[in-house]
Amino acid sequence: MVGNVHGSAANDANHCDLLGRSGGLGVAVARRGRSRSHRWRTGWRTARSELSATLVIVLAPSYNSARFSFTPSLASKEAMTDADIRAKLRSLIDPELGLTYDRLGLIGSVQTTSDAIKIGVQLPTPAYPGRERIGDAIGSALSGSADGRKIDVTYSWSVLGRETGGKIGLRIKNVIAVGSGKGGVGKSTTAASVAYGLKHFGAKVGLLDADVYGPSIPLLTGAKGTPVVRDIELPNGQKIQRLEPIDADGMKVLSIGFLIRDNQAVIWRGPMLHKLLTQFLQETDWGELDYLIIDLPPGTGDVSLTLSQLLGLAGAVVVCTPQKVALLDAIKAISMFDQVKIPVLGIVENMSGDIFGRGGAKAKAEELRLPFLGEIPIDATIRVRGDDGQIASLFEDDNPVKPHLLRMVQNVAMQITRRVLIDAPMPSLEIL
Repeated sequence: MVGNVHGSAANDANHCDLLGRSGGLGVAVARRGRSRSHRWRTGWRTARSELSATLVIVLAPSYNSARFSFTPSLASKEAMTDADIRAKLRSLIDPELGLTYDRLGLIGSVQTTSDAIKIGVQLPTPAYPGRERIGDAIGSALSGSADGRKIDVTYSWSVLGRETGGKIGLRIKNVIAVGSGKGGVGKSTTAASVAYGLKHFGAKVGLLDADVYGPSIPLLTGAKGTPVVRDIELPNGQKIQRLEPIDADGMKVLSIGFLIRDNQAVIWRGPMLHKLLTQFLQETDWGELDYLIIDLPPGTGDVSLTLSQLLGLAGAVVVCTPQKVALLDAIKAISMFDQVKIPVLGIVENMSGDIFGRGGAKAKAEELRLPFLGEIPIDATIRVRGDDGQIASLFEDDNPVKPHLLRMVQNVAMQITRRVLIDAPMPSLEIL
């Protein structure tokens, strides 16, 4: 809040209004007389003017949280138009992707009033890290020509995606596969964490358990129930049947684990897997989603090939633990994704710590010239929450693993954005 306190300046011909103080900061506005030049000394800063205008004098440093408004009288200077402001911001470089604001479409709206310049920034994902850096860059670019007006930056987001699932009727912007070269490395836990993490940031997310032989998603999410088939009427009046996913804390989840008994084994050949995946994708009412996370079975089997044939994936996340025996199999998973034309978004090192070591996956990612998406520490918190069906709670309270999970999720989201904006379109699948 800005208050006015009137006091006298160094000379009777001058008048000084103290606009505000907070944390040791004061902003004084001095109005000069017509013919004499005056000088005010305030600690280590001095302000001087030979013009008949309003001066702003910073009396002392302050914290970043303090905000003050001031309006210099600069009648001789023509105010910037909305087009001028856009032109000034167009060539700024985004700190995450190295692209211009214009290329990214970051500047969504510009509104100027007599006392403020309002900039609406539209981010390509709600998981954009350090968004305040964009606001700082905008403030710096406009500060010299804002004519004393406040610069207000607000943020919104619209997820970028190729929406390649449209050919099978999906309204999903990005489909992400989470895989590993072998079992037991925490692939399903990581898949659930990516899904709940993106949901935590505000995205619309679905989670599909394609690990038919060992479905873990029902346990990790705590979701229960049996998916039902319901009739959906199309705009042309035709009715079709669609499977309704289970709701888990506001997220759509589907797994064969909802359709079989807890102790029932699934003994299927490849064609059965292909048919099930087709039904889970093409004949399920997923609605409109920003991201669909698919938990793949471990290894290099039929499921990845089926996914490649059905739709184009935004990319695959490869999960492994730090030790060499896990890294050997992770390399095979990466090779499989390359062969079936699924782009690899990067590698996640799970269970990082004293037991299995640290840094093995990061070193392998650098060797393969792949992004390293982050490390998840080996911590009992994850195991306890997973056993209790409370993976979502890892993003709801303060716990030792939350910062690591959030960073990993942000890296995944930004790699998808990078592929959409920078990388070449995905090539067509070679039938193997």
